[in-house]
Amino acid sequence: MLLRLAWQSLMNRRATVMLTILSIACSVMLLLGVERVRQESRESFLSTVSGTDLVVGARSGGPQLLLQAVFNVGFPTQNLSRTSYAMIGEDPRVNWIIPLSMGDMHRGYRVVGTTTAFRDHYRFARDQGLQLARGAWFANDAEAVIGADVARELAYTVGQSIVVSHGAGEISFVHHDEHPFAVSGVLAPTGTPVDRAVLVSLAGVDAMHADFVGAAEHDHDVTDPLAAAMATIGGPVEHDHDHDAHDHHDHGGHTGHDHDHAAHDHHDHDHGAHGHGGHDHDHHDHGHDHGPAHGEPGHVHDETCNHGHAHHEGTGSLSALLVGLNDRATALAVQRMINTYDEEALTAVLPGVALQELWAVLGVIERVLLFLGAFVVVIGLLGMLSNLLGTLDQRRREMAILRSVGARPRHLLLLLVGESFWVSAVGALVGLGLLSVVMIIGTPILEAHYGLHFALTWPTPNEWGLLTLIVIAGTLIGLIPGWRASRQALIDGLTPRL
Repeated sequence: MLLRLAWQSLMNRRATVMLTILSIACSVMLLLGVERVRQESRESFLSTVSGTDLVVGARSGGPQLLLQAVFNVGFPTQNLSRTSYAMIGEDPRVNWIIPLSMGDMHRGYRVVGTTTAFRDHYRFARDQGLQLARGAWFANDAEAVIGADVARELAYTVGQSIVVSHGAGEISFVHHDEHPFAVSGVLAPTGTPVDRAVLVSLAGVDAMHADFVGAAEHDHDVTDPLAAAMATIGGPVEHDHDHDAHDHHDHGGHTGHDHDHAAHDHHDHDHGAHGHGGHDHDHHDHGHDHGPAHGEPGHVHDETCNHGHAHHEGTGSLSALLVGLNDRATALAVQRMINTYDEEALTAVLPGVALQELWAVLGVIERVLLFLGAFVVVIGLLGMLSNLLGTLDQRRREMAILRSVGARPRHLLLLLVGESFWVSAVGALVGLGLLSVVMIIGTPILEAHYGLHFALTWPTPNEWGLLTLIVIAGTLIGLIPGWRASRQALIDGLTPRL
């Protein structure tokens, strides 16, 4: 009865009440929107490499390795050798391996050397695979596939010629002009760091560095690769051919391996530009080792050979490996085998565990967003309280009439509480409806530009909990004007104030 009377009372003041409901609805929409973005971002973050069982690299911390190999943040201080690559690939528990070679940039975007195994086995966001928006995957060492963000922000399309630069900065004075790449394909948005990457073959990385060193030696009449790089940027050069000096600059050298230079002559993947005077070619800061590193017999992985991708393998050392296993139950055993490998100091991490560690650090951002959304709701409820208190003086005669016909103070209290309940409940439901409309309109835009997909689903238990808390808080706020109305005496409403 009182709820019905409260609703009728609100309808008598529908103009101001509708504005209050709209204010609460917008607050609720923002809070629920932040909650959904938070949940989707968390799931997207934790499923960045959903199909990968292990991430392997040179000895380092788990989160650090994951940042470098998956999120393209930072560069490894050491690389892993092809011998370790072959050892892991020959393990019968391993199903596939994606090799990664990093260290160069293109206008601020990471250049990643890999094979077509990246296309075939990289998974994200609940086992989704990479899709090409246009063009095709690279077919030789002069082609590149670019991410959606690279194509959009640099206005690149298929057939575009790009030049890769040495180093990690957006501005570089050392460019690999002798070996440009042609864009063969553009990836569809994924919402992962792949969107901001330039993918080339491992053989393309080798050819790019070989051409760069060859041109520098020819132009400046130097035979030392480090001296060639220094001469290219106009720096002072000391022609010291001591191999120990080269090892000092090698950030991607092999741990505990002696690579015979004569082995290079027997390599199956000679690109015609690897004869650099017999020196170790780790002159680049990013650690791409172009010295002969094939101490292993045969190919690295039989699946690579079966798919005919051997010509993409290259010869240099690698920055990291993404490993998929035949049975995930063996992940801990394979991880222990890699971490205790005697020939080289390696680290294998479980992506899920490392992602949880990273999210524990980044999670403060989601808590701040949730706090901001809740603060906006509080502001909306305070607006409702202000509206009820502001109209209370105008309703003094109404309250007095109710008292005169037998309403007790508690009835007036419950009447105002009932009005607060209706305003907060209707505002919460309208806010949920507004969120659905915004999602229908905005999801295609977010999916096209950021790879975030928000499914239009029934509210989650967390969202129902938030809606319930909002309605309860709004109802309790009605106790303040209700208590004030109940304290007013009958004579206070009937006596006119001058």
